[in-house]
Amino acid sequence: MLDIRPLGLDGVLEIAPKRFGDDRGFFSETYNAALFKDAGIDLVFVQDNHSLSVAKGVLRGLHYQLPPKAQDKLVRVVRGSIIDVAVDIRKGSPTFGKWVALELSAAKWNQILVPKGFAHGFMTLEENTEVVYKVTDYYSPAHDRSIRFDDPEIGIDWPIATDLIQLSDKDRAAPRLADAETFIY
Repeated sequence: MLDIRPLGLDGVLEIAPKRFGDDRGFFSETYNAALFKDAGIDLVFVQDNHSLSVAKGVLRGLHYQLPPKAQDKLVRVVRGSIIDVAVDIRKGSPTFGKWVALELSAAKWNQILVPKGFAHGFMTLEENTEVVYKVTDYYSPAHDRSIRFDDPEIGIDWPIATDLIQLSDKDRAAPRLADAETFIY
């Protein structure tokens, strides 16, 4: 059984798998294709990714891949916590440029499903945070794109001051939404 909650943007969902614990620890099925399909989420994941961010305030994103290599993502935290953000980048969508944020943590044991057509990013809230996510297509450098994390047109309210954020050179140089290649709705 899964607890699924829509987050207000088309297809962006919080998913909380059940966790069964005793004095030894816990067990959890974090992904089960049949349960997901029964819940209306019929995706085939082909790659798992795992990142470690050593410092608090590491920001990764906003990332996405263009068709035909667009990816749905199922994101969870196995150690620490993050603010996870999805931005609708489907031109013509009534929510184009809108965003939703969700705190994911090892303690909450929740996940976020970010569908194709959304840029995705996250910021670590704790040191030594590990994020694991499944994707529905393989990484393709030719289709990989980014949007600037602090684009005022989007207006994401990140919880850590901009001058304390750690970014990659790629993310620092990302274009604003108005200049980015996006999806057609």
